Amino acid sequence: MAFFTILLALLIENARPLPWAGTLLDAYHRYTDRLAHDLNAGQRVHGVIGWCAAVVPWVLLVLLVFYALHLMGVVLGWVWTLLVLYACLGFREAAQPLRDIFDAMRAGDIERARALLATWRGEQAGAYGETEIAKAAIETALVRAHRQVFGVIFWFILLPGPAGALLYRLSEEMERRWGRRQDEAFGAFGEFSAKAFRVLDWLPVRLSAVGFAIAGNFEDAISAWRTQARSWLNHSEGIVLASGAGALGVRLGGALPGLESMDFRPELGEGEVPDSNYLQNALSLLWRTLIVWLVLLLLLTLASWVGT
Repeated sequence: MAFFTILLALLIENARPLPWAGTLLDAYHRYTDRLAHDLNAGQRVHGVIGWCAAVVPWVLLVLLVFYALHLMGVVLGWVWTLLVLYACLGFREAAQPLRDIFDAMRAGDIERARALLATWRGEQAGAYGETEIAKAAIETALVRAHRQVFGVIFWFILLPGPAGALLYRLSEEMERRWGRRQDEAFGAFGEFSAKAFRVLDWLPVRLSAVGFAIAGNFEDAISAWRTQARSWLNHSEGIVLASGAGALGVRLGGALPGLESMDFRPELGEGEVPDSNYLQNALSLLWRTLIVWLVLLLLLTLASWVGT
């Protein structure tokens, strides 16, 4: 049943993204900002309390609604599960901007490509050339596909009802909003958010890397993962990006022009320097990896039916 729920949620999300997803996220961000304002006294323990208040009540609420509806009728519980999973998945958010940037670059509209990339990544891209745009777009697509699709699917399967999908997505949001903050005023408050997501993401990130390897150049993907992933500042992202770079046969990472200076990053992969053509290759890799996951889930579903 989980396979068909995932498949239907992906089809709906790809055909019609959640129209009020931004409103939900904005409301959640205001809620977490208020928690940080009220609870942050610069200590790790306050970060633990804040993370629990930001994540646990919503996961429990979703789970309680699921069980209540399930008792009223199996179909009601399934519909609720489908709706929550639909809200948590974001394959279109990983794939569509990549396609739009590719179309802009193919049409020779480099300014539009920069603007699309800046909106997608939430940072300036005015000094990026074709190579920098291609690298940044591919990196963003790989990381978002893992965090908004494959990690969500893994935890959806592992925990009952829609609880796992929501737990992973909220933990990912908290890692980005609290776990990555390094400013002195924020102190150690976000350390637990970063650690909690690393724990939740340990196995999914490796399964995503294997998926990229199967869908692309397996040998180069595994080699780049083993030898280069640890050089990336965020090790989990390094695994995804190194595997993706090897699977595509392209070099990611390297220097990116910032607002005031160059951002020097380790290089990942040993292939060619990317250009706009590689955006189409990256988009194909995302789709092939998704198909790999779905086929494996279908096989597991069929195996469980045969076993019973």
